[in-house]
Amino acid sequence: MVSLPGISPSLQAIAQKVNKGQRISDEDCLVLFNEASLGFVGSLANQVKERLHGDKVFFNRNFHIEPTNVCVFSCNFCSYSQLYAKREDGWELSIDQMLHMVKKYDGQPVTEVHIVGGVHPKMDLAFFADLLKAIKTHRPDLHIKAFTAVEYDYMFRKAKVSVEEGLRFLIAAGLNSIPGGGAEIFHPEIREQICADKVDGDGWLAIHEKAHELGLPSNATMLYGHIEKFEHRIDHMRRLRELQDRTKGFNTFIPLKFRNMDNDMSHVPESSHVEDMRMYAIARIYLDNFPHLKAYWPMLGRQNAQLSLAFGVDDIDGTIDDTTKIYSMAGSEEQSPTMSTAELVTLIQQVKRIPVERDTLYHEIKQYRDNQPDPALN
Repeated sequence: MVSLPGISPSLQAIAQKVNKGQRISDEDCLVLFNEASLGFVGSLANQVKERLHGDKVFFNRNFHIEPTNVCVFSCNFCSYSQLYAKREDGWELSIDQMLHMVKKYDGQPVTEVHIVGGVHPKMDLAFFADLLKAIKTHRPDLHIKAFTAVEYDYMFRKAKVSVEEGLRFLIAAGLNSIPGGGAEIFHPEIREQICADKVDGDGWLAIHEKAHELGLPSNATMLYGHIEKFEHRIDHMRRLRELQDRTKGFNTFIPLKFRNMDNDMSHVPESSHVEDMRMYAIARIYLDNFPHLKAYWPMLGRQNAQLSLAFGVDDIDGTIDDTTKIYSMAGSEEQSPTMSTAELVTLIQQVKRIPVERDTLYHEIKQYRDNQPDPALN
């Protein structure tokens, strides 16, 4: 082990564990949050990342469909949704309108459509099954990653079916995987203050566990940087780590930075960029059984997403093509979130990493080396 002068014995012990590829405890994680410098956690996280993936950084060619921003829930941190009872500035897309969005990418090498939105009482299980069928009929090869556990919980309860029955119904319609949204913070002390009326942490985890049992991989998120404490973050990640130990069904963990524009928590200051990087690094160290750690570049902005690649991150999402409004409406760094494949490749290469185009399940499609542009990149 490399000597670490000026580092406390507790941090030295954590570094030894990481060097040996051993799991750190919740107590170790709290020490990292409270005592470790940005450079210290960044060095350990980068070590973990390079052990897993070397210099590779992953991205995909994707686009988003947001069926509606009308929602029956009233999460205090949300800048996106319009309550169903009001919905003055809401949108509600038909299946034909959403299929038209898919058709815009005919002939283009996109591999994934990401479908999430508000919880609309008239967009029920049958409606979304018809949407999935329409997309698969038009483009069978397109991977459909769709609906958060919050959406599933509502549509299954409304349809009076079990989680397993509902998921099987949607799998038959074309569902391929599940995004990680709606997790927020699992701990009830915080969840009751920021999103009391939607599915709780146990419910979110149960839906993902059942999805994994049925062969549906998923992602996981955590909304950080608001009223939670470090202990709440650790509790959240521990529960994810425990589920991953059982199922091995999570692809990636995505820390989501709280944004305070135009919501009921606008008085809560946002976390600093330093704290953002510490969050990524500590997540990479703690979540030893998660294969990937993603920085969602539209939320962080291009430069900060690029910086995160030195703090354990190995994935920066995809091209998106300005098809998401969730974070731009909340005041994210990117108000027009679109990057060409060429721009993504350049962003990664600028920090001496190897860009790897992937599909949703992290099968490698192509590596880009030596700054050699591909004529088909754009």
